[in-house]
Amino acid sequence: MTRIAPRIAPRIVIYTTAACPYCLAAKRLLGQKHAAFEEIKVDGDRAGRARMSELAGGQTTVPQIFIDGRHIGGCDDLYDLEREGQLDPLLAAGEART
Repeated sequence: MTRIAPRIAPRIVIYTTAACPYCLAAKRLLGQKHAAFEEIKVDGDRAGRARMSELAGGQTTVPQIFIDGRHIGGCDDLYDLEREGQLDPLLAAGEART
């Protein structure tokens, strides 16, 4: 009997603010990929913003995006991965975990 491992989506975390058009664009692309993500809003949250910056190697702009703990960067970086054909493999990588 062949056992099929359950599909496990990668953990995606995106730090955002409400008025950020780049945040909206990044979330839109992830939505088009049917990728579930955790959104952490840092509007007026100094501690949250400091935590984001620490995780992002000192970056203070939003969005900051992480896939399975790997810092992807911001919106432009996410779209660069898409253009280079590297985003789909990252999103599918979680499926290979058991």
